[in-house]
Amino acid sequence: MTPAERLARLRLIRTPHVGPVSWHQLMQRFGSGEAALDALPELVLRGGAGKARIATIEVAEREFARVADLGARHIFSDEPEYSSQLREVEGAPPVIVVRGDTAMLQRPCVAIVGARNASAIACRFARQLAADLVARDVTVVSGLARGVDTAAHIGALGGATVGVIASGIDIAFPPENAALQEKIATDQLLIAEQPPGSEPLARHFPSRNRIIAGLAHGTVVIEAAPRSGSLITARRAGDYGREVMAVPGSPLDPRAQGCNLLIREGATLIQTVEDVLEAIGPIDRRMVREPASAPVMPPMHVDAAGSLRDNDRHSVVDLLGPTPVAVDEIIRLSGRPAPAVQLVLLELELAGRIERHAGARISTV
Repeated sequence: MTPAERLARLRLIRTPHVGPVSWHQLMQRFGSGEAALDALPELVLRGGAGKARIATIEVAEREFARVADLGARHIFSDEPEYSSQLREVEGAPPVIVVRGDTAMLQRPCVAIVGARNASAIACRFARQLAADLVARDVTVVSGLARGVDTAAHIGALGGATVGVIASGIDIAFPPENAALQEKIATDQLLIAEQPPGSEPLARHFPSRNRIIAGLAHGTVVIEAAPRSGSLITARRAGDYGREVMAVPGSPLDPRAQGCNLLIREGATLIQTVEDVLEAIGPIDRRMVREPASAPVMPPMHVDAAGSLRDNDRHSVVDLLGPTPVAVDEIIRLSGRPAPAVQLVLLELELAGRIERHAGARISTV
């Protein structure tokens, strides 16, 4: 990949209204970041907005320089160092910023997540489970949050652990984990999707959770409230076809309700490391796909997807509303070819008129 193409790809994902799904669609449609940037103004105009606000060359160059100064680097989704597990999920991050040893992503990975206000016994179990997993050559993935996440990382420090954060690579959150985060970045692997300097905003945590679930062959939940971020991670894992596991707890402890709910819904009950290994299958090299680039899609011009007449375009737009609906349902109800409908949705997203949700659903803004 040339420096100019890397610059164009970073500019594309840092452009307003270009999210992971639309970034991948643009890359598939036009074949390169440079060609996608050239096409962006026309797509935004067709989506009903005015001038496209494309991230400048200076913005991308400053980010590349800042990341390098921090001892980190960018990895794009079709580069060999990128996790083959993560590459498979819907809306995989187009680019991640990493510090540390990416070879850890080429081993079997298990995520351990749970309550921030976890009990002492839950933290002890998380530490021991993580230590047992890394002793079996499994990489432990978690989110560097208080409670269970912290305990899991500490337990795995003697082997391999990956920390995924909701902020920029240069910001530690929570502050008391600054030393742990730095140790992981130095000796293990730290991953951020947001650019340097980004604060850990609430909307960034679901995005972080999808990365945790996407990296792992399975996710273990240890104490979680029914509406917690840990359950979001577990449900994402299930959506990705990965194993969902949970540690049972007392019905009298509110922190156990989420795990007990997952088990009732079909998650594997976990009590020992052997339970985890049995659930995710044999730990050998066959579990880990060889690093490979994403399939190269042939360049596609805008009109090659099947142009729509104005009344046909309206038939797609009229099906949208504030309630999220599956893209497949829009395609079915519109009666139009799928590539043409996807093109209209792409134009609307780039114009800031629709929003994408988990499960390939969309709604108007």
